[in-house]
Amino acid sequence: MLRPEVSSTSSSAPAASPQLGKARIQSRRYNIGLQETPQSRPSAQASTSTPPGTSGAAGDQSSSSSSVHGHPPRSRPAQGSYFGNKRSNAENIFASNFTFGTSSSSARDSNYPQILKTPLSAGNPQRSGYKSWTPQMGYSATSSSAVSIHSPSVIVAVVEGRGLARGEIGMASIDLKSPQIILSQFADNTTYAKVITKLKILSPLEIIMSNTACVVGNSTKLFTLITENFKNVNFTTIQRKYFNETKGLEYIEQLCIAEFSTVLMEVQSKYYCLAAVAALLKYVEFIQNSVYAPKSLKICFQGSEQTAMIDSSSAQNLELLINNQDCRNNHTLFGVLNYTKTPGGSRRLRSNILEPLVDIETINMRLDCVQELLQDEELFFGLQSVISRFLDTEQLLSVLVQIPKQDTVNAAESKITNLIYLKHTLELVDPLKIALKNCNTPLLRAYCGSLEDKRFGIILEKIKTIINDDARYMKGCLNMRTQKCYAVRSNINEFLDIARRTYTEIVDDIAGMISQLAEKYSLPLRTSFSSARGFFIQMTTDCTALPNNQLPSEFIKISKVKNSYTFTSTDLIKMNERCQESLREIYHMTYMIVCKLLSEIYEHIHCLYKLSDTVSMLDMLLSFAHACTLSDYVRPEFTDTLAIKQGWHPILEKISVEKPIANNTFITEGSNFLIITGPNMSGKSTYLKQIALCQIMAQIGSYVPAEYSSFRIAEQIFTRISTDDDIETNSSTFMKEMKEIAYILHNANNKSLILIDELGRGTNTEEGIGICYAVCEYLLSLKAFTLFATHFLELCHIEVLYPNVENMHFEVQHVKNTSRNKEAILYTYKLSRGLTEEKNYGLKAAEVSSLPPSIVLDAKEITTQITGQILQNQRSTPEMERQRAVYHLATRLVQTARNSQLDPDSLRTYLSNLKKKYETDFLRAEQFSGKTEE
Repeated sequence: MLRPEVSSTSSSAPAASPQLGKARIQSRRYNIGLQETPQSRPSAQASTSTPPGTSGAAGDQSSSSSSVHGHPPRSRPAQGSYFGNKRSNAENIFASNFTFGTSSSSARDSNYPQILKTPLSAGNPQRSGYKSWTPQMGYSATSSSAVSIHSPSVIVAVVEGRGLARGEIGMASIDLKSPQIILSQFADNTTYAKVITKLKILSPLEIIMSNTACVVGNSTKLFTLITENFKNVNFTTIQRKYFNETKGLEYIEQLCIAEFSTVLMEVQSKYYCLAAVAALLKYVEFIQNSVYAPKSLKICFQGSEQTAMIDSSSAQNLELLINNQDCRNNHTLFGVLNYTKTPGGSRRLRSNILEPLVDIETINMRLDCVQELLQDEELFFGLQSVISRFLDTEQLLSVLVQIPKQDTVNAAESKITNLIYLKHTLELVDPLKIALKNCNTPLLRAYCGSLEDKRFGIILEKIKTIINDDARYMKGCLNMRTQKCYAVRSNINEFLDIARRTYTEIVDDIAGMISQLAEKYSLPLRTSFSSARGFFIQMTTDCTALPNNQLPSEFIKISKVKNSYTFTSTDLIKMNERCQESLREIYHMTYMIVCKLLSEIYEHIHCLYKLSDTVSMLDMLLSFAHACTLSDYVRPEFTDTLAIKQGWHPILEKISVEKPIANNTFITEGSNFLIITGPNMSGKSTYLKQIALCQIMAQIGSYVPAEYSSFRIAEQIFTRISTDDDIETNSSTFMKEMKEIAYILHNANNKSLILIDELGRGTNTEEGIGICYAVCEYLLSLKAFTLFATHFLELCHIEVLYPNVENMHFEVQHVKNTSRNKEAILYTYKLSRGLTEEKNYGLKAAEVSSLPPSIVLDAKEITTQITGQILQNQRSTPEMERQRAVYHLATRLVQTARNSQLDPDSLRTYLSNLKKKYETDFLRAEQFSGKTEE
């Protein structure tokens, strides 16, 4: 065990963790390539920390402008540069090599303001009324629609083609907590739905765009939409010349680790994502004042085909991450499934919920893992025990692969701390391998195989030649300071050994001095420590025990909480200063040794990306298994049918004292449009959300709340549920409805899942019915699975015209209210076939309210008259009934041919029953024909 300094009896601060650069970003914002407005210019404070998230190439080259063939045009660099008044010398030197902005007064007037944060008018982002951003007030990057439950740490660069290439979007994002860059390039339509959705999923801390996209009075539509949807996210504009695809490709070649170098083949012709990554890395290098080590970044290209798309409005309506009533509680899908033990596992779960998988093979591999974890308790608890001991591996990697441009005390301390964290992480590889050695499923075996990488052992052996075996991660700032001081083995550096002996003597002297003071004044003094104050004196005693009810005059900086006193003395302050000076020497010499060690292990460190991926995935799968043990979830199957037997709402189960009412769902290509009716509060909206949540759970590899479930893979999930207006975009309830339904109609395809609740209620009845009818007919032309909840009973007659429509309703019962001698409605929350038999249930709800009886009576009479004028008895014809019988038989036969796993005898019985049902339906049509003729 390492030599302890002084046991701390006070509540110590949490252990130091790798700095994430947030303080640096929050204390400085530059408008790269453009002049800041005076009212929005924050002072640029030099920072001594070395947070993650920087680029590695120096200098930029501008190339000729081009607007065709997919190459992003770039403007010529502006002359001169402008920065804030307060800068360190290092920043001035750096700024001389990296010219941003303009210094002329004309440029200041004509260019766009730098801080594009919370415009006063979303409709006119070029107004000069942007709020100035004050670093002292803190910073929140919470988007207006999809709020991240994690602290934002992602910077995103977005660029759009011009001229013939308009609509081609390039994106590059880097997470300051993880040394990984994600590139995307895709063609988007005029609604820019894909861009907005991807940005909502990333939940960015900052968005970077070209200055040409936001010229005053002539900003692009993409820029306007992003500013409207991300009012609380900071924007920075960069000269177009830094969006350089040639430089972006050079960055990737220099920084991408060998295991992911195939990304070069994917992005060589994708000029826009290359341009975005060039601007992103140069900007991050500037704000972080450090660079990444060569061959140290994981760079991936992600297309939009690999995952299902859930737009931000649907994510909010379904409460995937944030509860709409109270953002602080965890009554969300994320809260239901989140039993992760590591930050990486939590991040992976969050991203999977927002972007479910569409590949059935991958989903089934995950489900196999969850099934094995549920069946093998020893594997489950063994894995959970090991996973819970891991730190944030991605964050650790992010700091390790950076090379600070300045050697500061904070940078030295951070490197030493993270080397200890790395040792702690590598020592968990063998226990994790042992826990996985007897697993059977292919995915778990693959992860076990990835842990066989010899580089884990090579790195650990190199570390152990320099670092003490007893050096480990410990909670408490004093404990970690001890670990850092004595991390390096003795006899490696003679001067380091001398400095540590000096430090130990000072600490012993402090303890001895406080003991003497305790004897001198006969007081129960003890030594305490905090990262802010260093060593200080603490005492717990009744003030009546003190002479004259006061502490001796030798003690200064006295603070008291109840009977607990904390204070110091002049001599102790001086000794703390000597202690800090000794520490600086120790950290400096240790840092030199650590840097040399890191330079030797950099070539092997890439195996940690595999480890990070393994740990986060195992953590998420364990979380799924844990959720299953608390509820009776079932493994889903994947066919061309959505069939759920006795399914229930997973979030409602956590809220309710009793288990929610379960319902059946059956949707096929032959009956892909359900119209759901029922009184207010009967459960329609909850049911729609339940279907979507179960679909998402199935597609991320989780079990679902049901007795049996089968799903068709949904490539997109759309919802139209909310009935609120939107004051931010000046939209009424009805206008918001129309915007949302227009988005669905423009983007839905045959593989979509569409949930629409109460469409058309924001306008008058006739127009609402007309809009609903037209929307339904358009959606009926698709093979999308659609659930349409409505109070317009006229829509139920669509079933007569379209054989793929099914009417469903929620049942209610009428009971006698003895106290008021009136009939009341009892909600059963049970879904049944057919349309609701309840009429005028809005009037019944009004009747039990406090409305005067005379008004309710008049309303009933008026409703009867209007209903008689509007409703016409639309009867089905015999020919329609015959066609319906043939249609249903054909769809059942196709479905059987695709999915049947029945043995021959069972299949023969099933087909015989289908034949009987067809004959029955056909006979009913003939009888209906006879009655009609009579």
